Amino acid sequence: MAWDIEGTKTKILTAALAEFAHNGPDGTTVAKIAARAGVNKERIYNYFGDKRQLFTHVLREELAKVAQAVPVHSFATEDIGDWAGRVYDYHCVHPELNRLMRWEGLYFDAEVPDEELRSTYYNRKIQAIHAGQAAGTLATTIDADHLAFLILSIAGWWSAVPQVARMFTGPETDAEHARRRESVITAAQLLAGTYNQ
Repeated sequence: MAWDIEGTKTKILTAALAEFAHNGPDGTTVAKIAARAGVNKERIYNYFGDKRQLFTHVLREELAKVAQAVPVHSFATEDIGDWAGRVYDYHCVHPELNRLMRWEGLYFDAEVPDEELRSTYYNRKIQAIHAGQAAGTLATTIDADHLAFLILSIAGWWSAVPQVARMFTGPETDAEHARRRESVITAAQLLAGTYNQ
C-alpha cells in the first residue's frame, strides 16, 4: 500500500498550527506535534526540517491563505472599508494567524524568515492605497504605508486580544461581532477619508 505523503503532510501542518498557535515555538516540541498528528516525528524532520523550519512553513501557509481569501488590487476602485471588514471577518474565523504573528515577534530576534518576500507582498497593499490616493479616492493625510498598517491593526487586533475586547465591549455575541465589524469599516473609512454618513 502506498504511503499518503500529502495526507501526512496535511496532518502535520494542522497539528503544528494548533500547537504553535497555542504554545508558541518555544512552548511546543516536535514530539508533541507528531503525537497530535498521529505520525512518527521522523516524518516531520523528513518533510519539514527542524522545529524552526516547520514554524516558518506553517506561518507561510497561513499568510498565503489570508492573501487568497482577502485580496486587494487598488483602492482607486475598491472600498477600503469593505476590505477592512473582510480582514476582520477572516481573523475572527482564523485567530491562529494573529497568534502565530505574535509568537513570531517573540521568537525571532531580528529579521524573520521570508521577510523580503513578505515585505514585497505587504508593499502590494501599500501600492493599492497609493493608487487610491493618486486617484483622489483616498485622502493623503496619512502616508500609505502607515494607513495600511493601521487598518490591518484595527481589523486584526480584536482576535489578537479577545479577552481585552471582551472587557471593553462585552461578550462575543453575533450582535457584538456585527457592531465590531461596523466599527472597523467606519474607522478604516475615516482614516482613509472616504467616510460618508
